[in-house]
Amino acid sequence: MMTLSRLFTLSGIAVMSTIFCYAQVPPANFDESKVPNYVLPEPLLTKDGRKVDSPELWKNVRRPELLALFEEEMYGKLPSPMDNLRSIGLSVAITSLGTSDSTVFNGKGTRHQLRLHLCKSGEDIKEEDPKIDVLLYLPNHGAGKIPAFIGLNFRGNHTVADDPGIHLGTVWRTPQGGWDGRDNIFVPQPAKEEERGMQASRWQVEMILDRGYALITANYNDIEPDFDGGSKWGVRRLMGQKGEPNEGNAIATWAWGLELIRDATVRASHLNLDPEKMVVIGHSRLGKTALWAGATNPNFALVISNNSGSGGAALSRREFGETLLLTNTARPHWFCDNFKKHGRDVSSMPFDQHELIALMAPRPVYIASAVEDKWADPRGEFLSGLYADPVYRLLGTDGIAGVTEMPDINRPVGGTIGYHVRTGVHDVTEYDWKQFLDFSDRHFKR
Repeated sequence: MMTLSRLFTLSGIAVMSTIFCYAQVPPANFDESKVPNYVLPEPLLTKDGRKVDSPELWKNVRRPELLALFEEEMYGKLPSPMDNLRSIGLSVAITSLGTSDSTVFNGKGTRHQLRLHLCKSGEDIKEEDPKIDVLLYLPNHGAGKIPAFIGLNFRGNHTVADDPGIHLGTVWRTPQGGWDGRDNIFVPQPAKEEERGMQASRWQVEMILDRGYALITANYNDIEPDFDGGSKWGVRRLMGQKGEPNEGNAIATWAWGLELIRDATVRASHLNLDPEKMVVIGHSRLGKTALWAGATNPNFALVISNNSGSGGAALSRREFGETLLLTNTARPHWFCDNFKKHGRDVSSMPFDQHELIALMAPRPVYIASAVEDKWADPRGEFLSGLYADPVYRLLGTDGIAGVTEMPDINRPVGGTIGYHVRTGVHDVTEYDWKQFLDFSDRHFKR
């Protein structure tokens, strides 16, 4: 594989262009008969060979071992924003964006908008320092503290709902204004009025409010733009990374941002959010992100992965759909550099993704697939939930509730581990959200 990078200026804006040569990379596999024979690592066996037969041994030994392995060999290390930010050399100023509005969605919800403006500790905030704009919708009905879904969006807060009051910020697009340029060139541009609500079907805000939940979202590109070299424009440029192969890359940084947003919004007492009922959710690469945020931060009470595939919920050793080699070739900035050595020898990994799911235990986790999304390997996503079940049972839950075979299409299954595969393609749909809300209700309202 050869990677060529060039940095040039377009209309005074620095732009990174990355061109990949795929000549030596095998294509994605969509044939079950070509899935290799594989042996999964045992989640309930310590590195020194002890069988994990008690919750204490899991909590004190095996879970920390697995978390350290994923951190060292896959997602990478970043300092936790849950620590005092000044201890890691950062400061954040939290301001409101405009006024709140309690009349949105015909009076069902209240819109709030916050800006998290980061800078180096001891320095004045500069306009060019990273800014994360956070959009919140809170339900107007109900009493007590509010449970919430928190997840990142792809194309800007203004695309989440057709709401003229959402602040139009800056988004990263191709120079021609698109989102998926073949040349992988992206530049910051002002958001457009006509883009309002363009991805509203993925968020189902009114349904969320009707069920008594808040929605918290931010554009993932505010945390770090999604291209190789995007770290120069996001929050990592303030972190003083040294180029070590185990340092967190983009997915770890987006997860870091989710933790920061959770902490900032929970601390805002006027929002009345329930810190014990925060659900982290993500789709596709942001599903991978949500899983890592859930694994590293137990303050997320429930974790939802939608179509997260390779490097997310799908078993890597199946090498079905998008393989690790494809992921690391096309998106070298997602995972830490140590992870790339496993692309051509998946069996060399000391873990697999069922153990990532197990890191959520005993908290509820939901895995969602789509039957036409073979790229994300629906069967591999289901199997991760299935093989995480013994850990959940050890910790006193019902795990996947006795399910042993992949369920029929549009038939949700499971207990503390939930799963469905629906009709359709790689997307987030109204059907998905109904299952996510039902699952959350079962665990929060019983």
